[in-house]
Order: sequence, then C-alpha cells, then structure tokens
Amino acid sequence: MAASLTGVYPIANTPFHPDGSVDFASQDRLIDHLLDQGAHGLGLFGNASEGYTLSSAERIELMRRIAQRVNGRVPLVASSGHTGTDAAVELSKELEGLGADCLMVLPPYYLKTDGDGLMHYFHAISNAVTIPIMVQDAPLMTQVMMPPALLARMGKEIERVEYVKIEAPPTPSKVSTVAKLAGESLILFGGLNCQFFIEEWQRGARGQMPGSDRTRDLVEIWDHLHAGRLDAAWSVFSRILPLLRFQLQPGLGVSAQKHNLVAAGVIASAHVRHPTAALDHESLTELAHLRRLADGELAAMATVS
Repeated sequence: MAASLTGVYPIANTPFHPDGSVDFASQDRLIDHLLDQGAHGLGLFGNASEGYTLSSAERIELMRRIAQRVNGRVPLVASSGHTGTDAAVELSKELEGLGADCLMVLPPYYLKTDGDGLMHYFHAISNAVTIPIMVQDAPLMTQVMMPPALLARMGKEIERVEYVKIEAPPTPSKVSTVAKLAGESLILFGGLNCQFFIEEWQRGARGQMPGSDRTRDLVEIWDHLHAGRLDAAWSVFSRILPLLRFQLQPGLGVSAQKHNLVAAGVIASAHVRHPTAALDHESLTELAHLRRLADGELAAMATVS
C-alpha cells in the first residue's frame, strides 16, 4: 500500500448560480477555502457535491479545474460509483486520467446484486485503474448491505481496494468489527457528517469525510485526537454538534452547508439542483441560530450578560 490517506477530507459542495448552472468562480473560492481551513484532502462528486445532478461534461470540467487548482497539494478522492459495472469502470478510468488520487465507489444500487456480484463489480474497477479504491458502505442511501466480512474480503482479495468509508449505522461498532477482520488490509474512514467522529477514531478509523462548511473545527478535533487531547476534542465537537445534527435531516444537509458557505462569504449562492431540497424560511432561521452557537457567539453573549 502506498502512502496512506488519513485526516479530514471534506466533500466539496458544487456551487450553482441561481439559474442552476455551475458557478466555477465560487468553486475555485471553495477549493481555496477548504485548503486554507487545513483540509488534508478533498472528496469530489459525493452526495454533498450533488454529484447525482451533474452531467458528464460538468463532471469532467470540474475534475480538471479542481485538479489544476489543487496542483498536488492534497489528495483528491473522486466518486466514481455507477449503477452499471461497465459504466463504473469507464468513469473510474476517466477520473483517474483527470487527476484523481483515489476513487470512492458506491456499489450498484438500482439493480442490486449479491456478495459475489459486488466482488465482481469492485474487481472490474480495480483491474482497470492504478489508484486506490475506497468502498463506500452507505446503505441508508443505496439500500445495499455490505457485511463486515465482505468488506474485509474485498480488502484482502481485490488489489486496489485499500479503504472503506463506513456509513452503516451504528458506525462505531462496524468500524470495530471491520478493523478486526481486515487487519492491515483496509484503512477506515467515517462519513455521515462526522456524527461519531471521536468514537470512530477510538475504534480505528483514520479519516473522516464531512461536508464543506466546518472544516477548520473538524481539523482541530483531528489535531486534538492525534495529540491525545481527548477532552479538548470533545469540547470542540460538542460546540458544533447541534449544527452537525441539523444537517443530518434527510435531504436538507446540502442546502444547509451551502447557506453556511454563503454566510461565510465563500460561495455566491446557496442554490441546489432538484431533487435536492432547499431549506424553508423557518429552517433558515434555525440554521442561523445554530451557526452562531457553533461559532461561539452565543456562549460569549451569555458570559457578558
């Protein structure tokens, strides 16, 4: 296994103009912002990127543009899963050629297959590329169950499968089981917007893939954990937890993240593409309150009063 990917890898949102077209200038600012916030790497075209709404041409242009802007400063993990094996192979090869350092791959989720079919699917992708594969275990989204023993088998038998992103609740216990079965053959990442960041770290996960809007806080938690400052890690996590929880409402997290990035002056519009849901007026009011809480403003006001 080459040098391991570890750390906080935010999934980069895809900014859109109010008319729904890709806002490439905002995308450039977001990439710069995530690097300035200390991101150890970037995830591209995942759920938070609204990758499911992008055309092939948009994906190619974004991949090319982001790879050029990052210029090797951090690794890029690009999502290349597809509902068909041949299409997933071609997309994986294309993204590798455009600069991806690792591929995050969902299993087929339209016509579902069994364990042998999943092994065939990931073998086919592995045989077609030269960069590592991260299996995305996300049954809440795909309704595809991948038991720990199957994930461990993939890590041991499929050459390029080196990572698993575990998003199958309860995630901490699954991290423990997969880590025990896979040994050194897999490196585990967490997702689901880092809701169990610390527990997953304690059980063997060595990376997280959150949204784009609280990267500095999550990197701070990572640094505390690395330095053995568990109480300090919990202190930061507890401050941002209400916001992370808000963003876990099904279908609303992407809109919330974009509104936070607009409030921070990073992107110009919080527009999301259908069928992604947009926050209503009441939710925006709630979000603004939680953002102030996460930024420590409410605690400071309470101290003054």
